[in-house]
Amino acid sequence: MPVILEAILVSAGMLIIFFLAFLAIYLLAITLSPIERGLSNMIWDATSPKRPSTPLPAGSYRDFSRKH
Repeated sequence: MPVILEAILVSAGMLIIFFLAFLAIYLLAITLSPIERGLSNMIWDATSPKRPSTPLPAGSYRDFSRKH
């Protein structure tokens, strides 16, 4: 086999392997993204400070108007 043909085949093989590895990592990331999103939401919910509940008003505006 000529050296040029062998170099072309080896280069093409390495490019194909590189793109197949990239495709495999991309497909793995797409597959695991829902799991990562769920874990991220769970962690953010667990670490976020709890908001203090707003106190309910004692009366309505109509009651205020009647009193004053």
